[in-house]
Amino acid sequence: MSSANQIVIGDRITSYHRQGETGAMPILFIHGSGPGANGWSNWQLALPALSVRWDCIAPDLIGFGESDHPDPAPTGIRGWMRLWVDQMLGLLDALGIEKAHLVGNSMGGAVALHLLMEAPQRFGRVVLMGAIGAPCRLTPELDRLWGFYDDPSPALLAQAIRWFVYDDSFLRERLDEIVRIRYAAAMKEEVRRSFMAMFPAPRQKHLDDLIVPDSTLRRIEHPVLLVHGRDDLIVPVETSYYLLNRLSNVEMHIIGRCSHWTQIEHSQRFHELLTHFFGESL
Repeated sequence: MSSANQIVIGDRITSYHRQGETGAMPILFIHGSGPGANGWSNWQLALPALSVRWDCIAPDLIGFGESDHPDPAPTGIRGWMRLWVDQMLGLLDALGIEKAHLVGNSMGGAVALHLLMEAPQRFGRVVLMGAIGAPCRLTPELDRLWGFYDDPSPALLAQAIRWFVYDDSFLRERLDEIVRIRYAAAMKEEVRRSFMAMFPAPRQKHLDDLIVPDSTLRRIEHPVLLVHGRDDLIVPVETSYYLLNRLSNVEMHIIGRCSHWTQIEHSQRFHELLTHFFGESL
């Protein structure tokens, strides 16, 4: 059973969920940047599935969920990235973890790549799912997501959630409940303030600021698994092909009839891929 925890790192609170085998190899799961996103909303299916063999940790990044919301907040994504890298390394230190596997979703993929740049010795195998961090065009859907607070509404959030999946039929019975929970989380004043500081218009600049240089990508020696939905409306699949052609120790799985929420829309396949990939290190 996953447990919600809070820990103070420096002078900031980090909220995180933890589930799994005591003493097992840790996996650090880093979430993406949708309105109302947090560690549990992204990884609530993955943690129970992988915790039978690993120690799974899913924090809320600073500026999201129940973690700290700086006031004043950094303006623009580079200042936030500095906070997130320090937060993730500080979390490992605080939990007494010397080395962990790493999973990053969407913007969390960019955080993962920046962690590999800064502290490569702290990480083992790496999964990047629908990851930002390569040159990427701003899609209309991502522009609207990052501009959610220009005109926030439950209807817009419902539309955004439909963009996350290729076939929303499996969500129909749950969509109203998902929207209710995510909208309540998104409309907390501190969450709203943080999000608006992260992604002011024009928003292509934030994607550009998250790019990891080619020379750095080519120096990464970690085993990396790229997973991407062929039909991703938020982060085009071309970003994973870009990473495939620059990372040295890499494999890639493209999943058809799949948009941005691979870990939810194709959860069983996603868990099988991660179980096999992380199991190779045993």
